[in-house]
Amino acid sequence: MQNSHLAQAYTLLVLLSPSAIVPAPSEKTYRTSLSPSKRLPLPSIHDPASVDLTVVIPAYNETERLPSMFSSTLAHLEAMRTAEASRTYEVLVVDDGSSDGTAELALKLGLEYPESEVRVVALEENVGKGGAVRHGMLHGRGRRLLMVDADGASRFEDLELLWKAMDEIAPKEEAAVVVGSRAHLVKTEAVVKVGYNDLYTLFHADTRLQRSLLRNILMYGLHTILRIVGVGHIRDTQCGFKLFTRRGAQQIFPYQHLATWIFDVELLLLAKQLAMPVAEVPIEWHEVSGSKLHVVADSLQMLRDLLVLRGNHLLGRWKVHPPRK
Repeated sequence: MQNSHLAQAYTLLVLLSPSAIVPAPSEKTYRTSLSPSKRLPLPSIHDPASVDLTVVIPAYNETERLPSMFSSTLAHLEAMRTAEASRTYEVLVVDDGSSDGTAELALKLGLEYPESEVRVVALEENVGKGGAVRHGMLHGRGRRLLMVDADGASRFEDLELLWKAMDEIAPKEEAAVVVGSRAHLVKTEAVVKVGYNDLYTLFHADTRLQRSLLRNILMYGLHTILRIVGVGHIRDTQCGFKLFTRRGAQQIFPYQHLATWIFDVELLLLAKQLAMPVAEVPIEWHEVSGSKLHVVADSLQMLRDLLVLRGNHLLGRWKVHPPRK
């Protein structure tokens, strides 16, 4: 009887686990503002770095929010390129199957910054934010790679805080991760006004949605599972502002399976399994309307995906392979 139950549980785990993400041929190419009709082959994360920084922007139907985000992002990147640091960079926009012309807008916005290298990749179908981030990271050219949300909620200038922390924990560009964190903003005006009472379930919460028994259950359930999974030491796992060294990206992203909202947890768990140093740095954050997160439905999905993640690692279905020394 026990073996039967175990077999049923294993079968359920297999059914709930996502399929491998296999890119279509067109998704292995990119376009630029200067040649919007020409498709060029994407490089690989395993190639040598050719710029100092890759900025990966996952974007799904972001025509309303992308212009403002682009403006602040490119202004800072250009300032750092022309400063003493002379930091070279590329911006890689991954259009996650948008239906509102996000890719074409990104190409158009790139024309406003002729000194910048803006590359646009269009995924044929919506795979989820995690899938879009993974795709960009696997094809970035940077010595360091930053993932940042297209809504502009994080202050892009705080990249310098993450950069400094990375210099400290990975002085020789060892595999490492620096996480932008909003934990210090809990109960402040920046988050109270949007009902941001929990870092895992309520970011971008709708102010009209009142706290309920269900939301409390979801909140504490996620906290508990995060501790069980092994990333409870990170106060804000979900902030979309994370910096990786190239070695870190090479070791983490090929083994990422989750493409949904909770993919950040898998990234941090992989870093922990690889004994990779992770620093958490406070950043500034503000609400930007237009979030696509549905608190209750997506929190339930997060709970399910966390259990799937834990189950696959316990049973050895999802394995990470440490690099050869």
